[in-house]
Amino acid sequence: MTITAPKSTAPSPDPGSADAALVELGDALRTAGYHFTTITPATHERVNRRPASAQAADPRGVFGWSRPFGPGVLPDRLVELMDAAGVLRRSGDLCRSLVRFSSYDGEIFVHSAFPTTAPDSVFFGPDTYRMADAAAAAVEARDLPVRRAVDIGCGTGAGAITIAKRAPDAEVLAVDINPTALRFARLNAVLAGTSNVRARHSDLLDGVDGDFDLIISNPPFMIDPIGRTYRDGGPHGHELSLAVVDAAARRLAPGGTLVLFSGTSVIDGRDPFREAAEERLDGTDLRWSYREVDPDVYSEELDGPAYAHAERIAVVVLTATRDGG
Repeated sequence: MTITAPKSTAPSPDPGSADAALVELGDALRTAGYHFTTITPATHERVNRRPASAQAADPRGVFGWSRPFGPGVLPDRLVELMDAAGVLRRSGDLCRSLVRFSSYDGEIFVHSAFPTTAPDSVFFGPDTYRMADAAAAAVEARDLPVRRAVDIGCGTGAGAITIAKRAPDAEVLAVDINPTALRFARLNAVLAGTSNVRARHSDLLDGVDGDFDLIISNPPFMIDPIGRTYRDGGPHGHELSLAVVDAAARRLAPGGTLVLFSGTSVIDGRDPFREAAEERLDGTDLRWSYREVDPDVYSEELDGPAYAHAERIAVVVLTATRDGG
């Protein structure tokens, strides 16, 4: 891949700032045809353990695989932009990018480098693709246009941006409690040219007003002993997902829909998240459905004590629609 670094065509925030440099870096990669599909951390680690993967040989190795790289791997201008953006770490003759860039829906998304071990890491991976696909399908399935939407726990903002591209006249909020996530969501909206996306700090929906035609969320759903914000869903993994269900039940407009992409520990054939969601939703004015998207994910987690009780981990989509509208 031959990369040039043209002047960014996206509206840059605060010219000369680190954010502007990061947007220009993303624009340069996309213009050059960069594409990277981000995989699970376990697969990423396996691939990077191969002897041939010790160092990056091209931009995908640097910005996708998070491998160290030496002189000459990137054009000087890209290294300058990394430096200006504060995402270049030097260690002797080698350097490393502190961010990754992933591809989805014709766009490029900046997020945290691998491994995502910091408490404020912003993750992008297979669940992001699945959630964004579900969000796009929800917009396209509606009889009425989306006027107001929100992505709870937005992370990179991929879900909000996916909606905004398909509902350009809608007000789309991307909310999170993680300042790093909100920064990346803002920059990714600039990269995508979705001017109708607004990133806002909010614990669930406590920091924003009004009702919504569409609420989407891919909240943390793992049992994470370290307690990382982007990963920890509570003592059983599904507590945060249930909180999203409760918040949506209070804030969906008539005819509004919740699309919740989550995960669950299956224990002796039982799905405790589904059981808890059923208790909350049955008897309300919300029509809902629930399906497994993948019955067996993150199987490496079953080796640890946090999942010693589970026979498998599944990812699911819960959809709930308010009557009326």
